[in-house]
Amino acid sequence: MQNLAPIALFVYNRPQHTERTIKFLQQNLLAADSRLYIFSDGPKSKADEEKVNEVRAFIKTVDRFKSVKVIESKTNKGLANSVIEGVTQLNQNYGQVIVFEDDLVSSPHTLTYFNEALNRYRDEEKVMHIGAYMYHLKNENLPDSFFYRAATSWGWATWQRAWQHFEPNIDTLIKQFDSKKINDFSIEGTMNFWKQMRDFKNGRNNSWAIRWYASIFLRGGLTLNPSQSLVNNIGHDGTGVHSGINDIYNVIINPKPITQFPNEIKENEAAYQAIKGFLANRKGNLWERIKRFIKEKLN
Repeated sequence: MQNLAPIALFVYNRPQHTERTIKFLQQNLLAADSRLYIFSDGPKSKADEEKVNEVRAFIKTVDRFKSVKVIESKTNKGLANSVIEGVTQLNQNYGQVIVFEDDLVSSPHTLTYFNEALNRYRDEEKVMHIGAYMYHLKNENLPDSFFYRAATSWGWATWQRAWQHFEPNIDTLIKQFDSKKINDFSIEGTMNFWKQMRDFKNGRNNSWAIRWYASIFLRGGLTLNPSQSLVNNIGHDGTGVHSGINDIYNVIINPKPITQFPNEIKENEAAYQAIKGFLANRKGNLWERIKRFIKEKLN
């Protein structure tokens, strides 16, 4: 496979998560032919310095890739600014990028999936994002991969031609939405995407991901996704910047390669309905919600 995309890995102060993420990436079939760029954010406070330094000592030892470059920030940029700057830089240099954060374990076929999709849809303007994560869906008749409107942020890839449309200004994004768009954007009210937009506006989160999804959505873009996840997020133990302590989104990683890609550039209706069904019922009944609430409080 020619023209492999560089990998951007964003790390902070979680040495054990970082080691696991790297270990699984190293087991990918295309790792030895891929360039890895590790972006290490600076400590937010004195309390974070020890863990940040521990991570930095480890990432200097990483090998088994075509090349490894570590970019250490002297200041604390925060995850959103780190991701935006790093993705922008690599897209400008290579025209494409694969993005990981420090809490993702991946299938050995994840890099192959990303690179095949990046090559296959390189000139399809409507395809703007390739995701590797997918919820545990009930529909067993879905194809290996499909197009969908929303962008997942746990392992993803894109091109410069799409990323150039990323709009960081929340006011510019919000003013383009009407009630129908809000409903469509929120998967008919089953996911709190619009609340995430409002929360960003009001300073309650600092998500790059919700602004990227909004940028894609407002251009009528699509995202490619596997029907069975190629990654799992191991950051739901309370250590993550935006992740709480719950197992709603835990998945079993697909052990097989993705061999089918859609030819028709349109949202897969069966996949949309399966995702909507998962989102509508993901928190379970009242008793299951109470049990999860108590478990999170105890932790």
